[in-house]
Amino acid sequence: MVEYRLGAMETKFAEIMWNNEPITSGELVKLCEIELSWKKSTTYTMLRRLCERGIFQNKNGIVFSLLSKEEFNALQSEKFVEETFDGSLPQFLAAFTLRRKLSKKEIDELQKLIDGYRG
Repeated sequence: MVEYRLGAMETKFAEIMWNNEPITSGELVKLCEIELSWKKSTTYTMLRRLCERGIFQNKNGIVFSLLSKEEFNALQSEKFVEETFDGSLPQFLAAFTLRRKLSKKEIDELQKLIDGYRG
């Protein structure tokens, strides 16, 4: 089962992966050294952790995602709405708009999504 939450460093690492996949594990080590100042062992530890969580895979030294960034964010959002609002999207939107007024553009975009699901 995929764990839908990432810590700050896991998120930075995942962003590097999504932006550069597929990538060899050696190239990943070099990128993480440059961008995160990580040692090889840190990169492999983080890679193993995210592979165990079902987000990435390292097969024959080639690293790639099992979930795209968009898929991961969608799953993370679904989990948040489920846990916080008992799965109710209307309750989420009501809470979201309690302190923040939606712009006309946002309302139009939401209406377009709703209309698309009706038809």
